[in-house]
Amino acid sequence: MITQRERFLKAVACEPVDRPPVWLMRQAGRFLPEYRALRAKHGFLEMVRTPELATEVTLQPLRRYKGLDAAIVFSDILVIPEALGQAYSFREEGGIGMEYALRDAAGIARLTPSAVVERLEYVFAAERLLRKELGTDRALLGFAGAPWTLACYMIEGGSAEGFPNAVRFAKEEPSLFESLLEIITDAVTRYVVKQFASGVDAVQLFDSWAGSCPPEHYEAWSLRWIRAIIAKLPTNKPIILFAKDREDLLGPLADSGAKVLGMGAGVRMSSIRRALPKPLALQGNLAPEVVETTPDTVRQETLSILNDMSPWNGHIFNLGHGLRPAAKLECVEALVETVTTYTRL
Repeated sequence: MITQRERFLKAVACEPVDRPPVWLMRQAGRFLPEYRALRAKHGFLEMVRTPELATEVTLQPLRRYKGLDAAIVFSDILVIPEALGQAYSFREEGGIGMEYALRDAAGIARLTPSAVVERLEYVFAAERLLRKELGTDRALLGFAGAPWTLACYMIEGGSAEGFPNAVRFAKEEPSLFESLLEIITDAVTRYVVKQFASGVDAVQLFDSWAGSCPPEHYEAWSLRWIRAIIAKLPTNKPIILFAKDREDLLGPLADSGAKVLGMGAGVRMSSIRRALPKPLALQGNLAPEVVETTPDTVRQETLSILNDMSPWNGHIFNLGHGLRPAAKLECVEALVETVTTYTRL
């Protein structure tokens, strides 16, 4: 009988397992009543920056759904810009607001990359606590934002549809843009290395705004820097790359050095599997809105993906993006139960 952690790591390595492991993006999300109760007492950023609170939030979904094979640390991708000196907050009207928009050389000069790891000690402390809590039974995941996605927020000054100012800056100020990506890439690399040293089994890189990058520029503006991060890691330290809406660049993504590619909802996993130029594990890809419907619908859609991927090793079941506040407890329960009781065809 293998542990849930072993099942996860075997799937990452494309080794045979009895069933796909399962974890969910944003699984410590706002749909959990225990999360909302804690959130009523503490602000989001307070919970992120307090190791004991981050540990509690991370463990909440694992207590409720015993079948989850991995915990992902409760944090935020924007801790990197904040550690560089560009703070973030949540706008009253919704979305992210950065302390300022980084649009010129003076803005880049304001960044202070030398102390990034020290400033993020609260994340590593949470991961050490989680490793102790989880022992060897369940996998522990860390995560980080990919350089392009972080640059989008930093240049734009916060959330924006399509990040037009970031795209314009990359085109009109290529030297400055490259300087910024060098700073971000170095910071993310050191952050990921330290997360592995703190006990995580894998790190997911979220290129959440990969779809906002023009396809002809994705190599130069994003993938080149992702490869640079992965190249600095030992080969036994797996990266899960989630490049949202970039399934059109499957070959380059497969050559990034990542051990696992996360697939967004709306693509057929078996088609991706057949098109891969090399054996890589795949993660995904139930649409988040499905867990806002009914348990029967969840079971049907989950089984469809499981059966589709049954002939191949190396499948981690997940959503095609993050859980939303409208997710239903009983639907998530149906998803986890369906995966954990599944028998491969």
